[in-house]
Amino acid sequence: MRILLVEDDAGTAAYISKGLKESGHVVDQTASGRDGQHLASENPYDVLIVDRMLPEQDGLTLIQGLRAAGVRTPVLVLSALAEVGDRVQGLRAGADDYLVKPFAFAELLARLDALFRRADGDSADTSLRVGDLEVDLLARSVKRAGRTLELQPREFRLLEYLMRHAGQVVTRTMLLENVWDYHFDPQTNVIDVHVSRLRSKIDKGFDKPVLHTVRGAGYCLKADD
Repeated sequence: MRILLVEDDAGTAAYISKGLKESGHVVDQTASGRDGQHLASENPYDVLIVDRMLPEQDGLTLIQGLRAAGVRTPVLVLSALAEVGDRVQGLRAGADDYLVKPFAFAELLARLDALFRRADGDSADTSLRVGDLEVDLLARSVKRAGRTLELQPREFRLLEYLMRHAGQVVTRTMLLENVWDYHFDPQTNVIDVHVSRLRSKIDKGFDKPVLHTVRGAGYCLKADD
């Protein structure tokens, strides 16, 4: 997922950002409510994480502004305000979920996954399949022909993105923007390295490859007919 984190506490922001990136997600962050609203209005994010108490503009005002502008990106509110009235206020402002601080990072990840699946239009769809290659999005596991494959978080995110675009040519730019931080140098070889590692895990030892290089264009994940 591509996630915007709007959190003014430096320690909390660093903790969340580090954990999300280690889980294979792309994270932009800001400490300002006003900047958060601008970024969320101008960029396509999968989920927003918004603290309630922010400088320049509070989190609920940020959310209300986005909803008024027609931005429907799912929002998870983080707040130390834990009373029922506080949670109700957050949801009525347009938030999709509300998580009270302090929280377990595993719960944060689970709630983000749930928001993403809901926004994707099918909350019951928790797996992806291309030929004999299958990804379980909840267990974050990968199997091919019944054999369990061990992937690193970034490899998993790369495979998930390719599978969601199965049969299509996925360009390097698309991968940089959606699997890695889009500020990376387009000339970096990080994509080549990770694609090579992923290919060695999902294709090596199997009869037919599913990950194909489209020369001069990008990559395509598809099962042979």
